[in-house]
Amino acid sequence: MNLHLELLSDRDRYAWDSMVKTNPYSCFMQSWTWADFKELQGYKTWRYGLLCGQDSNLERTSENLVGGCIFYFYPQLGGANILLAAGGAMLSPECAAMGMPLLLETAEQLAYEYSAYFSTSIIALRIEPLWESKPHWLPADFVRSPADLMPTETLLIDLQLTTDQLLAQMKPKGRYNLRLSWRYGVTTEFRQDDAAIALFYDLFWETSQRQNFFGEPFGFFINLCQTLFRANMAEICLARWQGEALVAILVIYWGDRCTYLYGGRSVKHPHVMASYAMHWAAMQQAKARDCKVYDFYGFTNEPNHAYFQFSRFKQQFGGAIAKTIGAHDYFFYDRLADTIIGLLEKL
Repeated sequence: MNLHLELLSDRDRYAWDSMVKTNPYSCFMQSWTWADFKELQGYKTWRYGLLCGQDSNLERTSENLVGGCIFYFYPQLGGANILLAAGGAMLSPECAAMGMPLLLETAEQLAYEYSAYFSTSIIALRIEPLWESKPHWLPADFVRSPADLMPTETLLIDLQLTTDQLLAQMKPKGRYNLRLSWRYGVTTEFRQDDAAIALFYDLFWETSQRQNFFGEPFGFFINLCQTLFRANMAEICLARWQGEALVAILVIYWGDRCTYLYGGRSVKHPHVMASYAMHWAAMQQAKARDCKVYDFYGFTNEPNHAYFQFSRFKQQFGGAIAKTIGAHDYFFYDRLADTIIGLLEKL
């Protein structure tokens, strides 16, 4: 098989996104638009496509683009840094054994070139495809990462079910609370405008302060939402009661999946169960957009886990738990050795 790796340009956006959407082990973080957003956040990105028998002067297509990876790097002076590939690398089964060495060679070359450019040391590549088990062709040098970029356990709702089937799979308490929100007259709306971002952020920030978790600054969501809105990749859903916004979530549409990424909730009027009406409406909106899965993006049954309280609410909708093997690191040992020597010299 004639495989080669090439740095892609904007003309390849459509072919790249078409390939990523059909890859069951990737996600929106390998989309061209998500890379645009990360660049606004100060990341350096490289979009590499794995091509099969393709003349580099011809236009790429989803047929001859058989894999690749978007590498992300946030420049930080000094210390040890890593290349990130959330949702990647992407390799079709027939080319994985030959394609992975090409990606690793390219990643190591990037580490070598840009360590000097950014006055830092890039010592490893961290990949995070949505694999349920480690593939046989993955080099043994990949080791489990100490930290994940994405949840390794999530709850998925099958949107191919009918409305009656979706209701039937809910827990009795969840079904009761959803119908209670309808009786109270909770309303929902989907928006893609700057005013909605401000409404969302007020509720998100209130929740982060109340529950003591890290909350990204407003500028983060301005860049995120405006970038994704332009590509019609995301919407903000607001749930209101008597005109007041009580709950807001940000959902992302990618391929056949709708992902609930961020959310916020007011402590006012908890009796109207606005969160149930909102997620139900988000599922119906996702179905209307031809999504087959609603991803709650993070779930656990472990009582001591930070996601546990959120998970108790999520499981009221039923669904199936999905687990992945998490992030894995491949160390560039020459770069690692240089870093260690540099630290010893400072000591």
